[in-house]
Amino acid sequence: MRIIALFNLSQTASREDYEAWARSRDLPTVNGLSSVESFQVLRTTGVLFSGNKPPYDYVEILDVTGLDAFLADCGGDAVGALAREMSAFTDGATFITTEAL
Repeated sequence: MRIIALFNLSQTASREDYEAWARSRDLPTVNGLSSVESFQVLRTTGVLFSGNKPPYDYVEILDVTGLDAFLADCGGDAVGALAREMSAFTDGATFITTEAL
């Protein structure tokens, strides 16, 4: 299963601070969860065939073994701490669950 998160940084957060936190805390912690097969954080750079600004600053892509296993991992203290830390950088995130056709 793939989960996609879309979010913007808050007006008070700097890109440099968020990205340093993502590299040092978010990526290693989430990639270390037993339910996570792969986790990437991507900075958006543009809208293809357009000069428009992307609607989101960042996209996270999580490939997980299953939703129940991932939700169980999310109940731990480490993920709770990450969620609190991330909320200081973002205006909230939308998490979308998906399945392949």
